[in-house]
Amino acid sequence: MPFGRWVRELGWRHLVGVIGVVYAGFPLVYVVSASLSDGGTLTGSNQLFAEVSGANYAALSDTRFWTWAGNSLVVTVVTAVGTVLMGASAAYAFSRFRFRGRRAGLTALLIIQMFPQMLAFVAIFLLAISLGEVVPSLGLNSKLALICIYLGGALGVNTFLMYGFFNTVPKELDEAAKLDGATHAQIYWTIILRLVAPILAVVALLSFIATFGEFIIARVMLQSESNWTLAVGLYGWVSSQLDANWGLFAAGAVISALPVLALFLFLQKYIVGGLTAGSVKG
Repeated sequence: MPFGRWVRELGWRHLVGVIGVVYAGFPLVYVVSASLSDGGTLTGSNQLFAEVSGANYAALSDTRFWTWAGNSLVVTVVTAVGTVLMGASAAYAFSRFRFRGRRAGLTALLIIQMFPQMLAFVAIFLLAISLGEVVPSLGLNSKLALICIYLGGALGVNTFLMYGFFNTVPKELDEAAKLDGATHAQIYWTIILRLVAPILAVVALLSFIATFGEFIIARVMLQSESNWTLAVGLYGWVSSQLDANWGLFAAGAVISALPVLALFLFLQKYIVGGLTAGSVKG
């Protein structure tokens, strides 16, 4: 193929891809460079990797970083699992059963997902204060209360997302299983969930990423430093303009990205596999 034709048909795509990778990768490289610098600032030097030192990473052990990391993992893992289970159950009910209020419920879910959960943080704060007087474990400064808030906010959008995917599974599978004596619970747990594994992986990944990096509601709900998540704790290091340690912040940010990266790599085969990965031949 002549070079000019290759550029017109394929070459420009490679060029756009390279520009996209550089545009997306430069901030990551800059953060890694800042995490390896002893200066503790992002503006001290414009030369990448001018100095390489692990001092910032070593200094994390002298802070509450690992406590915050543990809190974030507990909150995000429980939220991701709960979101998948609750969303899949609701989506299965909307997809397979016909009941009064079904259409109104789907419409309500569609409308609710238009409003971000953070818009209600004032109402959430006041509700947590009142609820904490009755049930302290569901009040302010409680990770359990934060998980419940995340689950409530994620149920609408994820249920609607799963609902469309559940509809792609043929109902003839349900009918065949019923003829063999299977109950709705057996059909749901042993057949349907296996066929919709790709959407479960997508919802789990999106829920994990959104919860892991959420700041506003976590900052409102978690009062004590020992209960902070990574997003809240890292912000505390740079919230003061006169005492901001960007080197420590960058080191924490690099380590914080590893769980999300690991989860994405683990779920990639389910996400890419599609529905055919769990199809039934017979």
